[in-house]
Amino acid sequence: MMDGPYGNVSTSATGMDRALDAGHGIVRLAPTWVPRAFCTPGRRIRLHPDDYYPFEQTRGGIDERWLSSAVRADNGPLTGDNEGLSLVVDADGGALFPFDEFVAHHKSGLIGSRLFQKHGVWPMYSKFFDNQQALPFHVHHTDEKAALVGKPGKPEAYYYSPHMNNHLGDQPISFLGLQPDIEKGQIRERLERFSRGGDNRITELSLGYRTQLGTGWDIPSGVLHAPASVATYEPQAACDVFCMCESWSNNREVPEELLWKDVPADKHGDLDFIVSLLEWDLNTDPHFVTNRFMVPYDTQQSAADGGVVYVEKWIVFRSPHFSAKELTVRPGQSVTIADTDAYGLIAVQGFGTLGSHDIAAATLIRYGQLSQDEFFVSEAAAREGVRIANRSATDDLVILKHFGPENSELGLLA
Repeated sequence: MMDGPYGNVSTSATGMDRALDAGHGIVRLAPTWVPRAFCTPGRRIRLHPDDYYPFEQTRGGIDERWLSSAVRADNGPLTGDNEGLSLVVDADGGALFPFDEFVAHHKSGLIGSRLFQKHGVWPMYSKFFDNQQALPFHVHHTDEKAALVGKPGKPEAYYYSPHMNNHLGDQPISFLGLQPDIEKGQIRERLERFSRGGDNRITELSLGYRTQLGTGWDIPSGVLHAPASVATYEPQAACDVFCMCESWSNNREVPEELLWKDVPADKHGDLDFIVSLLEWDLNTDPHFVTNRFMVPYDTQQSAADGGVVYVEKWIVFRSPHFSAKELTVRPGQSVTIADTDAYGLIAVQGFGTLGSHDIAAATLIRYGQLSQDEFFVSEAAAREGVRIANRSATDDLVILKHFGPENSELGLLA
């Protein structure tokens, strides 16, 4: 079947077996580009400058690249059949396999028995979010509220990779949560302004935080947030559920339909229901920074090995739903890294080898072109240990690694 920029998408069981076996438990993924009608691309995710607007009118520009995604984007009636879904590249590059089908075929042989028995799917993905301006103030539902529209909840996290930010956009300030003394009636009053047009000024009730590259935030479901105009690495639960609460962003109105996008039909027009989407104690937490801000720290093994050959840091570690590491292999060095869980990864600097694969951070990708920067590592391969070699004599090889729920290694540290 044909879909998206690549074509030749297959669900051949033989092909899926061949892809996993040929890579010894490591498979390459094709770039997954996602447009957003309410955003303006920041042009930092290494797509060719001519290719940020490859879709028809009203679709908007590409400001997201989804990583290790087994779910499809929810972008309205014009959404492509496989939009947002990662595709596994066949061993000979001649076919691509939908990642959700790939997981369903290999089951615990890919993601491990713990995750497959509990979830039955790969339950997270990461993305690069790349908006020139701030995203509208919005909230992602908890599991309880999302279930009302047949979806799971969506916690997420941010890491501001220095390697992805040659500029910080027009507003490198994130509005997160609410001021501790804000009351629900104040939020409701700002939501009432939405339909009047113009700016409902809801972020006046929040607090703004300047971006610090090399750090990040944990944003549980139910917490209001307007991410800064920074290219952001975002591990999150595998869902595209949201409620836009700000009526003016990116120098234009936010369509009111996005306020009611994931609200049950019988609750449309009910602003009290919108307020009920908010986890109030989390939003108004007086210790929000202490509880949600993340400063990376070395993994136990990395600290023990001294940091000469490589450095590996936890960059996302507060959520039970996902976690992430940043691995840096020094020029000319090789290292074998073992992990307890399956994971996806993306190279953001340098080149070398990853097991039997060549790996290279992208510099400029055409829409519809394959790359060598994104992979998925099975649990068996992760536990055996992946040999990573940096073939550059001058540059670090830097890789971001995203893991599923309740990472076993973090559990051992608790």
